[in-house]
Amino acid sequence: MAFPHAHKTVIVIDHSPHFSESCKQAIEFDVLFNKNRTSGIIPLAPVMKSMWTCNVEAVLEYCRIVYDVFPKNKLIRLISSDSAANTMNTWKQQEQLLNHLLVLFSAIKPPLAKSRKADFNIMHGLVRAIEVLCETSELQHRMRTSLSPDDSAVVNRGRVICLTTLKSDAHVRTIEECVQDTIVQHNKLAASSDSLIPIDHCELVLLHIVPVGDDSAVTGRTRKEISPLLTSEVHVTQSGKFIALKLMELVQKHYDLFSTTVTGIPMKEEQNASSSANYDVELLHSADAHREIMKSDHQEGVVIQSKEGLPTMTVGLKWCTPKSNVIELQNCLGAYRVTPVDVNSRPSQCLTNFLLSGRAVMLEQPRKTGRVMSHMLASHGGELYIHVLSIARSALEDPPSISEGAGGRVTDYRIQDFGDFMKENRLAPSKAGVSAVKPIEIAKTQLERMTRHWPIVISNTIIFNMVSHLDPLPSLIMKEALEEEEVLECKKAIYHVVGMESRNDPLPVPTLGTRGKGPKRDEQYRQMWNELEMFIRGHAGTSANHNEVLKCLLDCKRPEEGKGSSSSPVKVKEEKADPSRQAEAALRDYEKYQKMSEREKQDLNKVEIKDSPDSPPPVKQQKMSTIGKVTPGPQSLLSLWANRLKSQSTKRHKEFDGRLESDGPQAELYIHLKEELQGNTPDGNFPQNKGTAAAKLKTS
Repeated sequence: MAFPHAHKTVIVIDHSPHFSESCKQAIEFDVLFNKNRTSGIIPLAPVMKSMWTCNVEAVLEYCRIVYDVFPKNKLIRLISSDSAANTMNTWKQQEQLLNHLLVLFSAIKPPLAKSRKADFNIMHGLVRAIEVLCETSELQHRMRTSLSPDDSAVVNRGRVICLTTLKSDAHVRTIEECVQDTIVQHNKLAASSDSLIPIDHCELVLLHIVPVGDDSAVTGRTRKEISPLLTSEVHVTQSGKFIALKLMELVQKHYDLFSTTVTGIPMKEEQNASSSANYDVELLHSADAHREIMKSDHQEGVVIQSKEGLPTMTVGLKWCTPKSNVIELQNCLGAYRVTPVDVNSRPSQCLTNFLLSGRAVMLEQPRKTGRVMSHMLASHGGELYIHVLSIARSALEDPPSISEGAGGRVTDYRIQDFGDFMKENRLAPSKAGVSAVKPIEIAKTQLERMTRHWPIVISNTIIFNMVSHLDPLPSLIMKEALEEEEVLECKKAIYHVVGMESRNDPLPVPTLGTRGKGPKRDEQYRQMWNELEMFIRGHAGTSANHNEVLKCLLDCKRPEEGKGSSSSPVKVKEEKADPSRQAEAALRDYEKYQKMSEREKQDLNKVEIKDSPDSPPPVKQQKMSTIGKVTPGPQSLLSLWANRLKSQSTKRHKEFDGRLESDGPQAELYIHLKEELQGNTPDGNFPQNKGTAAAKLKTS
């Protein structure tokens, strides 16, 4: 298991005589004067803190923020360094308390301005810091001694923060080399020990602190990789309030924290209780609370500069008192611990007491139009939390529209059918060893089979609106296997629909919201049959019984087409006007005529001549003339243009040469062959067994 650098942090504080000096920043305070006093008052001398006091206060604020936001598994050890290293606490969780650290600091005396000890070196504390990083924490020890085979090797990483005064850039390089050598040496010792753990990586953060207003001889530097085991960075800062702001900046960087400023807090003024003013309070919490804001385009006007003087950005959210309407409350996406930046200020104390009393505060983003309540402050078990509220559409709302077309919003979803569909496809734990195929693959196959034809909107289907007439076909056809009785039930459902069509019963066609009459009833049945065929054909390949249901459907559709073509006058007209059907019929008649004997052809010719005294046109001429006829009734532009093209093609048709040379309505075929055969015979008679070659054929 890989532990982050924030799991173990060692803070080394320089306790040398240099930090007994003044920070050179006066403390601001108010002085109350008596009205009866005379005006000749000598002002008080400025009061200043020592650099040691400023360092201790900044370190305690660093620890307070970490302990408030992360109560567990974020461990900090403190070491004071003068002529020797003094370790103040251990890695135990019960020692990670702010009160415990206050007691430890109270036992350490301030550094003396003039000390007889001359060996004041910060390396004593840095060497001790590397030693304590090799010690295992309680969590690391539990992971190392775990007998679980799934546990991986423990990766030990840590961070060392050193508050000191550096002499030059060369002094910085010397410290980095010494720390690198110390890590290598202690890793060798830890490799041969059961109680120690080698350091996989260490971050060294050097803070060069000077009094306020003094110049620095050291240049700040960003993170630099010294070796695969060590990275180093140098920060230059002044003492006083600046060291506290620097550590506040580092704690946000080290623990991935972000700031939220609650603006517009109504609060009564301390001097005048009858009036109120608006105050701001800045809070620190995990950066996950603002992930959605950072990913969206709502950063403009929301992310602002910190108002506490920090060189960081903050999210400004406005105090909001919404109406107590439960319907308007959004679902919570996460809750994260918060802590004030300035814990001792009066606005922070008032906000903390307000939340600890059991009340909640809604926070809204500053928008020009509308109000978006994205966060909420509340306390749970005496701890303050910021709750992230969903500002997107809730899953409990009405389903969104699929399209915004000319017909308006599409809202006629098959919600009830989708609920039944989810019940039929819900996941459940499978029994071990039931099938060789993985259960997830079986579930995917079933889901694919049941969604081959599943319209989402009611207006896009007919058969699913008449389930009562088709039951149990829709549910049975989706099964993986069909029994003989189930096949009969499906056929009965198809026969029932055939009976409905013969009785001309109306279909439950959904209204699409358009004005005027809908499609005709025969068109509705045609759409229904096409959809039913598509639905059954999608499952026909599942088994042989499924294919038998499809055959039954196709057989029921064909007689209806033949019946309509012979009885319905409308369909007869359509067939006459269809050139492809006419050509196919003529071709079939011609093939039958070619297979007839000579006697059958003569009888057929006599019958046709008797029935039709006029000479019928040839096959192609009859087809073109039939196509070229103008059907009565209203003509469209397409039909007029088609008739014009057909008439032009008819004029370009070359007439049959036999008909042009013949005198009557019949043309005699094979004339030259007949003359040659008569010339070859001695009596000049035509042979009877070869009459087929010289027969008179009626062209049709």
